[in-house]
Amino acid sequence: MAAVKELIRAEADGRISFGDYTLEAKTKKSDFEFEGNLYKVKTFKELTRLERNEMFVYESEPGSAVLEFDETEDTFAFSVEAPEDIQITVQADPETEYDIYINGELKDTQKSNLGGKLSFSVDPGNDAARVEISRK
Repeated sequence: MAAVKELIRAEADGRISFGDYTLEAKTKKSDFEFEGNLYKVKTFKELTRLERNEMFVYESEPGSAVLEFDETEDTFAFSVEAPEDIQITVQADPETEYDIYINGELKDTQKSNLGGKLSFSVDPGNDAARVEISRK
């Protein structure tokens, strides 16, 4: 499994990767500039959290490694690795329906809550799971 040892990095294709679930102690990296935004990541074996411009973007319990994270107005897409099942929460539009695909299969259709949070679980197994979330 491929934890992001530098905690957060920009990929050559314009996406970011972040998180290191192998760390025993909570570790942070702040003020990571990417495409005009400032990112902050907190990560360790129990939690991985990403903020953009001091606003919540992503969280997993327990911790995870997120590879090739890409977000548009209507979609989120990323690969996620973890040693066990994880609960993921992303910031989406409030009270909006989204389709959640895991490894290309529709897993669920959910409506985000009033605050825009959308939560779901993923079992990455021995490989990374590909997650795609799209607004209906």
